[in-house]
Amino acid sequence: MSQWYYADAQRERHGPVEADILRDKFRRNELDLATLVWREGMSQWQPLSAMAEELQLLVQADAGTGIDLRADYQAIEDGTAVTKAAASPYSPYAAPASTGMGEAVVNGGEIVYAGFWKRVAAYFIDSLVVGMVGGVIAMVIGMVLGIGMAGLGGGSDAMGAGFIAIQLLTNLISIGLSAAYYAGFHASSGKATLGKMAVGIKVVRSNGERITIARGIGRYFAAMLSGLILCIGYLMAAFTERKQGLHDMICDTLVVDKWAFTDHPEWQQRGLGTVTIVILSLFGVLVVVGIVALLAVIGIAASNFS
Repeated sequence: MSQWYYADAQRERHGPVEADILRDKFRRNELDLATLVWREGMSQWQPLSAMAEELQLLVQADAGTGIDLRADYQAIEDGTAVTKAAASPYSPYAAPASTGMGEAVVNGGEIVYAGFWKRVAAYFIDSLVVGMVGGVIAMVIGMVLGIGMAGLGGGSDAMGAGFIAIQLLTNLISIGLSAAYYAGFHASSGKATLGKMAVGIKVVRSNGERITIARGIGRYFAAMLSGLILCIGYLMAAFTERKQGLHDMICDTLVVDKWAFTDHPEWQQRGLGTVTIVILSLFGVLVVVGIVALLAVIGIAASNFS
């Protein structure tokens, strides 16, 4: 007799069990038609509804349980019972992203807002990404324009004006690149930049919907305002009820766990998480090293001056 395996709501595998045990669990509503099952000889996991005939679920249900499953029978016969599973089949061991954080917004569940330190860790990663890409682009542009200006010649005034023009251009490109990066990723299907993906958070509207590119660009420049006021706008995320910074309030956005507003709010993580802890630790080490290096430079300069 075949040995069966099944996956629970947390995608954890159970088994092997006999077919009788599966039928008993189905009769007691511990399993439903969308539960994934597998036995030796099957190429992939299938919803229980697809194996209903082989497992004799209909016969077992009719044997006097007192439960009216006629609607389920009809769903099995006409194929509607497997619509959800067929639309996005997955293995119990697939990555979480494959199980459905799509466009559908599910309201009514608990919402875990991203804390201040998670956002700091995400910003640190994003700053490295944008900084490295922007630095390479600025270097190339600066070299090209510098070589061009040197070829044209001119006095010191012309060279000074050219240097200012290069700096202005590279700064504008840096701002444009950053705006495109943050707005583009926040408005994408993942609703998160690379840094936010790493720590498991995302940016959404206050109703859970994905933001638009325009709102993402507005949020980027609103974030500049949060920084201009001595970073108070950023610090507000540590104290406000929904962990919103000033730029979030201006643009009607929330930063939440990646499983918020989905079918699986129970998968949300309240703690910092391993990635966040590692990133914050590295950030702390770099800050300490920077402070020590600065003090060393000041000490050397002071000794030479004296």
